[in-house]
Amino acid sequence: MPNWKRFLPIQLTFSRIYILPILIPLILHKGFAWDLSAALLFAFSSLTDAWDGALARKWNVVTSFGKFMDPVADKILVSSVLIVLLYMGKIDPWLVMVLLGRDTFIGGVRSAAAADNLIIDAKPTGKWKTGFQMVGIVMVILETFPGLPWLGSSGRVILWISVVLSLLSGYQYWQAYNQIRKVD
Repeated sequence: MPNWKRFLPIQLTFSRIYILPILIPLILHKGFAWDLSAALLFAFSSLTDAWDGALARKWNVVTSFGKFMDPVADKILVSSVLIVLLYMGKIDPWLVMVLLGRDTFIGGVRSAAAADNLIIDAKPTGKWKTGFQMVGIVMVILETFPGLPWLGSSGRVILWISVVLSLLSGYQYWQAYNQIRKVD
């Protein structure tokens, strides 16, 4: 197997972090062209979340490091953009506090599991949460889209749905960790 196949999935994972110095200034600029560029770049970065795991499985290069870093890269990308949108006054502070609090909690649970040599895989509810966040963020970024005045408000509703899914998946992670610990 060529070396690039071994490293491409993890590089796709890290690309969600590498892209931030370009993405954040695009979001901060005002105007439709900037918003469209930011939304497209964020959407592309979000798609790497599906590609990295699919390629790792296809090429049989799945690693514990990759399983651990995939949700971390998602959280860094999404959290950074949420903080910028909060700074710009486009989203509610409570939304950001709940999402970041849940992500910090899950990071703690996953770290505790890792200390016990356990890996808690991403749960389907968490994947749905991430998907809703990514779609909602694109819609909020594109709220200046001509002729679609409802886009930003719909994006905010989708982000609140992600909050509900976030709390549910946080509970599921906690349950999974407690079940694994009881088995040992």
